[in-house]
Amino acid sequence: MQDRNPWSRVELIREAFHYQSRFEGSTMVFKIDFPVTEDPAFPFLVKDLALLARTGFRVVIVPGAKEWIDSVLGEYGIVSSYVQSGRITTATAIPFVEMAAFHVAARFMTGLSGSRVDAVTGNFVRARGMGVVEGTDMEHTGAVDKILTDSLTKTLDQGMVPILPCIGYSPAGKPYNVPSDEIALATATALGAIKLFFVSLSGGLRVQTHQLPAGIELGEEGRVVRLTPTEAEAVLKANTNRQTACGDHGHDRSLKELALALKASKAGVERVHIVNGREDGAILRELFSNMGSGTMLYSDEYEAIRPLRSRDIPVILRLMDPLVRQGILVKRSAEQILEKREDFAVFEIDGSVHACGALHDWGEAQGEIAAIATDPLYADMGMGRRIVGYLIERAKKKGLGRVFVLTTHTQDWFEFLGFRELSVESLPEKRRKIYDHNRRSKVFALEL
Repeated sequence: MQDRNPWSRVELIREAFHYQSRFEGSTMVFKIDFPVTEDPAFPFLVKDLALLARTGFRVVIVPGAKEWIDSVLGEYGIVSSYVQSGRITTATAIPFVEMAAFHVAARFMTGLSGSRVDAVTGNFVRARGMGVVEGTDMEHTGAVDKILTDSLTKTLDQGMVPILPCIGYSPAGKPYNVPSDEIALATATALGAIKLFFVSLSGGLRVQTHQLPAGIELGEEGRVVRLTPTEAEAVLKANTNRQTACGDHGHDRSLKELALALKASKAGVERVHIVNGREDGAILRELFSNMGSGTMLYSDEYEAIRPLRSRDIPVILRLMDPLVRQGILVKRSAEQILEKREDFAVFEIDGSVHACGALHDWGEAQGEIAAIATDPLYADMGMGRRIVGYLIERAKKKGLGRVFVLTTHTQDWFEFLGFRELSVESLPEKRRKIYDHNRRSKVFALEL
């Protein structure tokens, strides 16, 4: 993580408290792939999960165990066969599958216990047999029939962390090997979880490794920060024929996680997160900062540009202050902003304002775009560009024929957005009369 100045650290603390108060008491399901448990960062991941549980979050863990099950079966000379990527779990294999699955669950219990958090595994999944698939009897391979929410809720109410291994049982007590991805999805849906995490070592979705449709917003190092369901479908379509060593119907793990996230979103889970379990603090950063650390699929309204409210004024003054001190923006008082508040718009993410701008109508069918300020921590999200685009659309709706800006430092950026330099004489008369000749701002305009 890059070094941050004290002001930036304060902003991160504010964000953490904002999300803490927003999500405290909420249920969150964490599906964690087995390779993560073998990574050196695993103890720190468990400590972070324990921290969440101790501070009021209702944490549910679904550990993957595929690779460990492969290892255990191999040790006892039991060969696994697959149909449609599903393991055929024979009567000979199922005792060893149970042993391996609960062994992985025990790793989480041990780690949580070390952080003074109680955890429990139990019969939380009712399963049914897959039956015969493509002419092959799947034997003890099953699917989720029902998540026993009453038992899970009681466990959570007692402040404990339920751990759901990849084993489910029929009403008669017959054990089935159930895919942990399916269990995680069914659990998040049944509990009404506000968040579902897929934690793996896949590295996530990045512009360097995946085909991305135009317009996808990227974070540091080309990371896909967030997607709507529509955008997620477009990404999956663009990578339909992607072949990797991971296989799985031509999809790598990141794309499989995205497909699962999309399914969860359509099932009603508000936010699904794909994070890299190798990165220290990845879950906390994804939870407690707007930029996150992985990729989020969201079905609720996560970000929006809206009109200014009076309570936003201290925030936008703080956003403007560094630019005022650099001479980029003209200093404005709270009273001046309040007087022109109908001209202003703000960019809000999860209830926090991170950018602002204004459109002033000077008559003669011309409007001035002004006071563009963006939180520097989120500069790579294109908020400034979106604010300008929003104000341009507002100008069009007002019937204006031209928007202009006065700038001393940002002419290249506005030229990139399509603005062209004009003379001061082109300004509307009312604006021309108060033009500051000492400041010598350049005029750039866009014809609408």
